[in-house]
Amino acid sequence: MIVSLTDPYSAEKIKAQQALFKVIDPELFVNVVDLGLIYNVAFDKDDLIEVTMTLSTPHCPMGEAITNGVHNALEAVFPDRKVVIDLVFDPPWGYDMLTPEGKEQLGV
Repeated sequence: MIVSLTDPYSAEKIKAQQALFKVIDPELFVNVVDLGLIYNVAFDKDDLIEVTMTLSTPHCPMGEAITNGVHNALEAVFPDRKVVIDLVFDPPWGYDMLTPEGKEQLGV
């Protein structure tokens, strides 16, 4: 998740990213940002936060726990906004989506 400092919502996106670093995949023990599961976090003037994300597989057994964790983490830091999760599988997740920190944590 890359945040452009020219984005009018850059401060909110940085705050969201900080919250998402605390959401850990319960099987891999790596946060969702470093796993590359978060494709985009969009804010709008209507107090909506839309998260476009994926899981490591479409049938991930921890999928509900991970998406609930993302929702709860953002709701905790943005209590006056509605959080919507858009779960997508295109593009499919792969190890190339890991950040350098994620690769280090997984030993790949």
